[in-house]
Amino acid sequence: MEQTIKIFIYIHAFFGGLGLITGAISIISKKGSLVHKRTGKLFSIAMLASSLISLPIAWMPNHKNLFLFLIGLFTIYMVLAGNRALSFKSKHKKQADWTDKIISGSMLFFSILMTALGTYGVLYSVENSILFLFFGGFGLFMTIKDFRFFKNFTKTKNSWLTIHIGKMIGSFIASITAFIVAGLGIGSLMAWLAPTIFGTIYIIYWNRKLGVKPAISKI
Repeated sequence: MEQTIKIFIYIHAFFGGLGLITGAISIISKKGSLVHKRTGKLFSIAMLASSLISLPIAWMPNHKNLFLFLIGLFTIYMVLAGNRALSFKSKHKKQADWTDKIISGSMLFFSILMTALGTYGVLYSVENSILFLFFGGFGLFMTIKDFRFFKNFTKTKNSWLTIHIGKMIGSFIASITAFIVAGLGIGSLMAWLAPTIFGTIYIIYWNRKLGVKPAISKI
């Protein structure tokens, strides 16, 4: 059994490393270029493969980790939602598909679960509960923003682009975090949070550069 787990972990690490490399190339390359598109596709495939493999690993003997399982789901959501955002570029698309709503709705459910677990953990001094709260709250923010976007994407030019960039950079942040925590063995609170903080600043930079201010309405 242990040998099987190691094989899963090696495959997971391989795709994670591939995602880290292709993600970096995609980010630094010119947006919309052939290099950006091709490395972006490889990045998406690699991150989906790595995250999907991480799900069973998180439930295997001596490797059980509910938080890593939920982070795996979080990463899958960002990759899928980031790629689905490209479909909103079409002028013929007038409303979000059920696929879009299922992806964001599922993450909304898991974000509520993470927030609830984090709140319980903080109240009863459970280790790493602040991480559940942080990522759960972040997930709530992102998914609520998704549903607002679904209702208003036709009213704001290029709003799909900010969603795409935000989600894909979020996926890349996940690969960096995994490298720091799992690859380098640094499991401090700052190691978990720093990539997300700096990545968020980068996303804000791109939003301002694009000058897109999506309309806000009640869900």
